[in-house]
Amino acid sequence: MSVKSYQDLIVWQKAMTFVITCYEITQKFPKDEVFGLSSQLKRAAVSIPSNIAEGHGRATRGEYIHFLGIARGSLKETETQLLIANRLKFINSEQLKNALNQAEEIGKMLSNLIVSLKNK
Repeated sequence: MSVKSYQDLIVWQKAMTFVITCYEITQKFPKDEVFGLSSQLKRAAVSIPSNIAEGHGRATRGEYIHFLGIARGSLKETETQLLIANRLKFINSEQLKNALNQAEEIGKMLSNLIVSLKNK
């Protein structure tokens, strides 16, 4: 299957699902976190599929790889914020495990895509 749109990329689709997971997780955060960790976590999660899409729309392979790297950085930022939320007892271990499993899969896919693009 050829990739005609960034929306065809499985990694983008999984990143979109991950955004929903992160939004659902933050719904249970304390209300005083609305402009703190909750906002930061949502912004970082949204940045992942956004940067995949932006990179796909760029003119050169180098730019695409650059934006995939940014997406991977945002993924690590999101993972860290999830770990913080768990330490603060905003989320339980099961929620954390589920989210980190999604993140791990996305991370592997991003790395594989970057390697694939570098080898073309």
